[in-house]
Amino acid sequence: MIKGSTIEEKPWQLSVQVDQKQGDESMKFKLSVIGDLHIGGLMLKLVEKVKAQQDWSDHALWWEQRKCWLLKTHWTLDKYGIQADADLRYTPQHKPLLLQLPNMKTIRMTVCFSSMVFKAVEEICRILNIRRSEELSLLKPPYDSGKKKKKKDKNSPQEDIWDIWDSLNVGQGGTGPMYNKTMTATYDPENGMPMSSTSLWFGENPLAESQPNLPPVELGKIYQPLSLEDKATNNAGWLDSSRSLMEQDIQDDDKLLLRFKYNVFFDLNPKYDAVRITQLYEQARWSILLEEIDCTEEEMLMFASLQYHICKLTMSSEPLDNSSEPEIDEVEAALSNLEVTLEGGHTDRILEDITDIPELADTLRLFRPKRLTLRPYKEYWFVFKDTTISYFKNKEASSGEPIEQLQLRGCEVVPDVNVTDKKFGIKLLLPVADGMNEVYIRCDNETQYAKWKAACILASKGKTMAYSSYKTEVRNIQSFLQMKSLAPPPGQAAPDLDAMEMNAECFVSPRYAKKHKTKQLTARILEAHQNISKLSLVEAKMRFIQAWQSLPEFGINYYIVRFKGSKKDEILGISYNRMIRIDMSSGLPVTTWRFANMKQWNVNWEIRQVTIEFDQNVIIAFCCVSCDCKVVHEFIGGYIFLSTRSKDQNETLDEELFLKLTGGQE
Repeated sequence: MIKGSTIEEKPWQLSVQVDQKQGDESMKFKLSVIGDLHIGGLMLKLVEKVKAQQDWSDHALWWEQRKCWLLKTHWTLDKYGIQADADLRYTPQHKPLLLQLPNMKTIRMTVCFSSMVFKAVEEICRILNIRRSEELSLLKPPYDSGKKKKKKDKNSPQEDIWDIWDSLNVGQGGTGPMYNKTMTATYDPENGMPMSSTSLWFGENPLAESQPNLPPVELGKIYQPLSLEDKATNNAGWLDSSRSLMEQDIQDDDKLLLRFKYNVFFDLNPKYDAVRITQLYEQARWSILLEEIDCTEEEMLMFASLQYHICKLTMSSEPLDNSSEPEIDEVEAALSNLEVTLEGGHTDRILEDITDIPELADTLRLFRPKRLTLRPYKEYWFVFKDTTISYFKNKEASSGEPIEQLQLRGCEVVPDVNVTDKKFGIKLLLPVADGMNEVYIRCDNETQYAKWKAACILASKGKTMAYSSYKTEVRNIQSFLQMKSLAPPPGQAAPDLDAMEMNAECFVSPRYAKKHKTKQLTARILEAHQNISKLSLVEAKMRFIQAWQSLPEFGINYYIVRFKGSKKDEILGISYNRMIRIDMSSGLPVTTWRFANMKQWNVNWEIRQVTIEFDQNVIIAFCCVSCDCKVVHEFIGGYIFLSTRSKDQNETLDEELFLKLTGGQE
């Protein structure tokens, strides 16, 4: 018999660059290797060749041409497809990154460049004490300069770095642990009472303190009017959550923005979320000041008065007041709730009479924009029952058939209010097969508006006015209207203009500041401030966030797309619950599609086209012009992922589900 001879593979030369500690020069080595050498063996050979006594545990191999990490150390060179022309780099996985926080302060932080961005953000939030890291992500700065300029300016003294690590008791660059994921209650050793969670976990954390407003001149330098196209360009900078920083051309000491990406702030709790609430407030504040989101003059003054109040409380010598409510032990609250339930009392979740569903009936005015009429608003008799609004010619006709019934389940409820002008309107976007129909309802006064709007909000979620949350919703709306009122409360003296020690122009956008004289602006802000002067610091921040969320444009990310069959570019707005097709020239919405009506969506990665199928056989397809389709795909999948969260779950995220919904199959 002829025995088969084994052909031995000849060794070949592989070039590897070794990055030393920060400040030391890189070294280049040539190693003699064969194809079946595994990555772990190559790293061992490399360390032996370097002969430097240092900790190599954080180092890993990076393949420059393929832009990928070689993290599977049991894989061989052949399995990875590495040949002699490969350019490998043995480099630390954790590298310094300049991170601009939502409060516009920049910190230098050590971040993992080899794990996917989703995990890197989770680690950043763990160090900074921000819960619910899935709501945040990293964004490239707008109008990003080229790589050459970046390299040149890398150590520029002009970059003002905020040094917070000593006050956080964290290692330089943010490498130490300081976040308790389980949020286990801690008790005072002397009296056995639960200690204040916020003060215990966050202490004197500078991230939980609001930053002072910039002088008008400095604010004017940052301010740039943004068109929808500009906003679309900026939104293209979101990093891919399923790939690492290095894979997306991010280098040491590059600057990225840490921002709340998904506008659904789950379980926002002043007890645990001092940093999260403050940073969310800061992001909201800057979006108002830089006019990244539109608001009316009345709303701008309301936001200005809240900012002034927050600045005033922050600068006072009083200790941080996290809530005006006394500290309540969770176990005690749960037992109290159980006791009321067993005694047959009324709790927030139990209805007094489940068979008695309240109704609303009143004279309101209606307007449909698509119907041509000389008299836009017309009076009708309206009846709100269950989740449906019916309207009749008059009260006498209400016993017969209605002119029309509006099914509110799944609709969008948008405020159309100006308290100063006594305008109390509700804009309803009603879902239909090919998008949404607009209906405007006008109320006569604040009380009527609060009741009807609260009923509409509940009905949009499929709930009736029998739910106990209806009364709470009415109170919240009334409180919000009072906050928007620029008139001082009855019996209160006119404000003293000299009492405001800060420049009023700091609290409004530069464009708005130019419209009014400083004295006039000061007077109007102080008048509005009288309505909210009793709020605590955290309450004021929460009110600011809630008011921001109530703006019609809140949470919409814009992208330039080309719809299939169309010959022109259009704007696609993506929110937490819907997508909006917008005409680029007029800026007006054309069609709206809700995620609740979505059956499936997919991406053709070859032609980079997103296809979405909705109920009633509505199918849309588009290609992205201002960004890669992966950015839009991730937004859709991310919002669907976030809708699966519940308070019953612990804080461990289903990473596999997130990647399945957002990662794609490229």
